[in-house]
Amino acid sequence: MVPDALLHEAKALLAACRTKGVMLATAESCTGGLIAATLTAIAGSSDVVDRGFVTYSNEAKAEMIGVPMATIQAHGAVSEEVARAMADGALARSRAAIAVSVTGVAGPGGGSAEKPVGLVWFGLARRGVPATGTRRVFPGDRAAIRAATVEHAFALIRACL
Repeated sequence: MVPDALLHEAKALLAACRTKGVMLATAESCTGGLIAATLTAIAGSSDVVDRGFVTYSNEAKAEMIGVPMATIQAHGAVSEEVARAMADGALARSRAAIAVSVTGVAGPGGGSAEKPVGLVWFGLARRGVPATGTRRVFPGDRAAIRAATVEHAFALIRACL
């Protein structure tokens, strides 16, 4: 179930995208499609949301959105390089003007000193502009980390508009 606060933010983001005539695509790992699910929980969102890719495994990242396995092997799935490649791949495989991607460690396990639980890398790609990467570390349990990830993804898209 999507928290009410995120639904409110999703409605506002969809309205802003409509005003600008912008379609969106998502490429998600640690959120498992929660960004797209939150947006599409709003009736009529199909005029903004073009598509979402859930690329939880490394193979899915490579096969579905073209992330080079060499990039994953060199930097790890949770890295700026992979997040940027995910966003670029989603944009290239969609009609969207903006693509956001997330890859991270939502926990409760799987963290390390270098990549702690709560670490999320975001990618943001726009047509004609090189993808950017943003690093955040969110506190809390798995649900809190995933919700904070959705919220930050929305903020990145709003700032891009």
